[in-house]
Amino acid sequence: MCVFVYVCVRLCAPPTLTPLREATFYDLVWKRSGSAARRGRETHREPRRTNSPSEKMTVERIFDELGHFKRFQACLYFAAVFQAVACGIHYLASVFLVETPNFVCSVPSNITDVLYGNLTVSSLEEILPVFKSGTGPLVVRTAEGQQWELSRCRCALRVDPKDFTYDFDGNKTVRACNGTFVFDHTEVHQSIVTDWDLVCEREWLAKLCQPTFMLGVLIGALLFGDIADRVGRVKILMFTSLCQFVLGVSVAFSGNYYFFVVLRFLLAMVSSGYLVVVFVYVTEFTGIKVRTWTSMHVHAAFAVGIMVVALTGYLVRVWWIYQIILSTCTSPFLFFCWKFPETPFYLMAKGRYKDAQTLLDAIARFNGLDYRLKVEELLEPEERENGRALLEESEERPSQSEKKLSILDLFGSWRMAGRTCTVWAIWFIGSLGYYVFSLGSVNLGGNQYINLFLAGAVELPSYLVGCFAMDRIGRKKTCAPALLLAGIACMLIIVVPADIQVLAIALSMTGKFAIAIAFGLIYLYTCELYPTIIRSLAVGSGSMMCRVGSVVAPFCVYLSEVWVYLPQLIVGILAFIIGVLTLLLPETLGRPLTTTLEEAEALGREPSKKNSALASLIYWIVGRKRKKQKQQAF
Repeated sequence: MCVFVYVCVRLCAPPTLTPLREATFYDLVWKRSGSAARRGRETHREPRRTNSPSEKMTVERIFDELGHFKRFQACLYFAAVFQAVACGIHYLASVFLVETPNFVCSVPSNITDVLYGNLTVSSLEEILPVFKSGTGPLVVRTAEGQQWELSRCRCALRVDPKDFTYDFDGNKTVRACNGTFVFDHTEVHQSIVTDWDLVCEREWLAKLCQPTFMLGVLIGALLFGDIADRVGRVKILMFTSLCQFVLGVSVAFSGNYYFFVVLRFLLAMVSSGYLVVVFVYVTEFTGIKVRTWTSMHVHAAFAVGIMVVALTGYLVRVWWIYQIILSTCTSPFLFFCWKFPETPFYLMAKGRYKDAQTLLDAIARFNGLDYRLKVEELLEPEERENGRALLEESEERPSQSEKKLSILDLFGSWRMAGRTCTVWAIWFIGSLGYYVFSLGSVNLGGNQYINLFLAGAVELPSYLVGCFAMDRIGRKKTCAPALLLAGIACMLIIVVPADIQVLAIALSMTGKFAIAIAFGLIYLYTCELYPTIIRSLAVGSGSMMCRVGSVVAPFCVYLSEVWVYLPQLIVGILAFIIGVLTLLLPETLGRPLTTTLEEAEALGREPSKKNSALASLIYWIVGRKRKKQKQQAF
């Protein structure tokens, strides 16, 4: 049948048809049948501006014609990534907001002398920097001659002491602290813990701040990812950016703990919403040639936010001033975010062809190009007539009723369901492994501000390595080995002797490095695996699984009380299994972004042997005919 179609088309085709356009047609013939072949015949009657067999008339052609990363896209990209720094700031700000300094119970009278082991001072403030809980109490003497033994959550009054010594064998009257504490202000001048006494029986309130924030991140990722597919990327970017600034400053003026938690929860939702949508936005505004770098370096902006937190925390030790500075450092973004255009992928998917044409003209003009790309050139033949009609109308046409997509569409077929489960698993293990490795690094000692700064800086090399690997060997072949390497590193940590700490640290850093690569590329990989109509929802749901991993991570770390290597064992097993499952995903390197569910589902499907043999036969016939034409010409 395909051969017959070919012969018919060759008889009807104009003699000036180039071999390159013949190849485009043959590639079309063996991949399609029936009406598809007839569409191919119509295409030759009105040739498309296709330059290679692999180039199709999709929205991706915009970047080939108007530039993959020229001035227009570069300005949008760096502006959008600049605000992504704020997401890294708010995610890690609680490290110093809820920091608990050294403290002991207070006594009702003035203290004149303090004993701690062999040390003797005249005030608690002098001894608190070296006081360690669990090594013994502080013994103090008041102006009235009373002697107290002070610990973190209780105090004991000595009954009839004779001498002022550290050891005492007499009777004591134990009392609760009653909400009066003395804090060490050497490192932390003021935090919410010192302001609202979130210690002892109220300590759980301080520990609840970060899980509550992560719960807001989880909800925001799913909520705003879905809304962005319905109302557009730009509206969500503007809304979440404005809310980040307003809520971030409002947190600094929260009058009590509960108001503080509610504001932080809302701040987490909008921060997560921006981070999810900005990945989709920069992906849909950059071409295939640079998409790997532009997507991965959004993570680099997040890491810069972590370093900003460390630097600000070192310079500012009062929590509400610290919060205001962090919230305002990215505020210049608000002055120009309202000028952001909607992405061409979204406009085309929603049938807003007139707006898409205006955007294409603006991109060409800003990039200094004379060529004007027409929207109808990006449409399929059956869509062109409707596209021209929409472009010619002076007023916007009422939008037709559209099918409302939901998270269930990610499981529309067995193939898509398996893909979604694997992608979610990568998101989950990426976050779980990252936080398990990070929480395990707090015992490194040294300056906490330098440690946090390095924790952000160490992520940058992993993203560079990930970028090079993704563009050379592919997304799947980078993600799967990274997860397998992380799993192997966790397994090896278990068998390392306890006295070889350097090797254990090296393996831990190797595991974190590998997890960071997988965690960095999954954003772009998810964008490429799903079509435009549910792309934000797919990234949002994946980010939701990521936040589930971040919530589970602290509980996983607590399992070290059962066995010291149990957290690493869990992460290692999961990373290895998920790494094997990743090998089943389709490769997306060099593939154009899909716009429909059918195109996305077809990713990874190789042509059958029958079709391949038929294509070979067609090319052989063509070759024979060209050879005869050359002989006749001579």
